Amino acid sequence: MTPDRLADIAARAYRHMAPWTAQEFAETLARAFVHLTHTEHAFVLATIIVDEAEILALACDPDAQGTGEASRALHAFERAAAGQGVTTVFLEVAAANTPARAFYAKHGYEPAGLRKGYYPQPDGTRDDAVLMRKTLP
Repeated sequence: MTPDRLADIAARAYRHMAPWTAQEFAETLARAFVHLTHTEHAFVLATIIVDEAEILALACDPDAQGTGEASRALHAFERAAAGQGVTTVFLEVAAANTPARAFYAKHGYEPAGLRKGYYPQPDGTRDDAVLMRKTLP
């Protein structure tokens, strides 16, 4: 999946925040320890360092939402990460992003902390980031 395709999916999926650009995806993919897992319509971009992974971005094309694409991408990432020795996956999600928080909870991620005022909002306010964690089998 190219940086342009990643940016296209993110631009349509991240309606609540400013999405990453193709250039930002390209720069991130060029870094050491970055891992991209994808299906045709969804992706997980993460860092893997020793036994921990951090999901940087997960997005699903809105036209494919509700079809299991995001779940398939997440499961594929978790399998690949576990195969590399990862035991714990972390992520952060906007507190106001109830659908994303429910998605992660459905897949076994639990709240592990809070970053107050982490995400800037279009109206000038800031939303908290909920840190979530999952232990891989």
